Amino acid sequence: MGHAEAVAPAQEPTVRPRAKHLGPERRRPQILDVALEIAAESGVSAVTIVAIAERMNVTRPVVYAGFPGRAEILQALIAREERYLGEALAVILRDRDVAAPESVFVEGFQSLLSAVQARPQGWRLLYGSPDADVMDLFGRGRRVVVERCSQLLAPTLASWGVDDAAAKLPVLVEFWVSAGESAVRTLLAQDPDTHVWSPDRLGAFVGQAVYRGLRHA
Repeated sequence: MGHAEAVAPAQEPTVRPRAKHLGPERRRPQILDVALEIAAESGVSAVTIVAIAERMNVTRPVVYAGFPGRAEILQALIAREERYLGEALAVILRDRDVAAPESVFVEGFQSLLSAVQARPQGWRLLYGSPDADVMDLFGRGRRVVVERCSQLLAPTLASWGVDDAAAKLPVLVEFWVSAGESAVRTLLAQDPDTHVWSPDRLGAFVGQAVYRGLRHA
C-alpha cells in the first residue's frame, strides 16, 4: 500500500484591497488632498493621474471621473489653496489697535504660524514650488498682504509720530512682510525630531523683533 503524499492547501491569490466606492462629488476633495500631498513631497511635476490613482489605491478611471485631466486637477488645487490663503489672511490681518503695542505684532505672527501648522502641505506648496501657476498664486497673495499691511501700518506710524512716515512706509511694510515669510519658512524647514520652534514661541520672537524695528524706525 503506497504512502499518501501530503498536499499543501492552495493559497488564495493576494488581492490588493480597493478603496471604497464613492461618487465623483465625494472623490474630488480626496483627489485634491492627494494631489497636494504629492506636490508638497515631490513637486507639482510629480502630480499625475497615475500617481494620484496609486496613492488613492483606485483605478485611473476613478480619478478621471472626478476631473477630466491633470490640468484641471492642478487648476482646482491652486484655486482651493488660494481660497484657503485668503481666508487665513483675512483673520491674520484683521483690524487691530491703531497704536499697535508689541502684543499686536506677537499675536499676528502667532496667528500666521498657527495657520501654517494647521495646513503645512498647502504652505509648503506655496513657498516651495517653482511651478509658474503656484508662483503666480504666491505673487497674488503677496500683493494682497503688502496692500493690507500698508493700510494697517500707515495710521500706526502716524500714531507713533514717526518722522517722514510716508517715505518710510513701503520700506517698513517690506520689512514686516519679509519677516513673516522668513518665519513661515523657518517653521516649515524644522527637523521634526528637534522641533525647536512652536508657532507661539517663534511668533513671539519674530513679533517682538518686528515691533522693535518698526517702532524705532
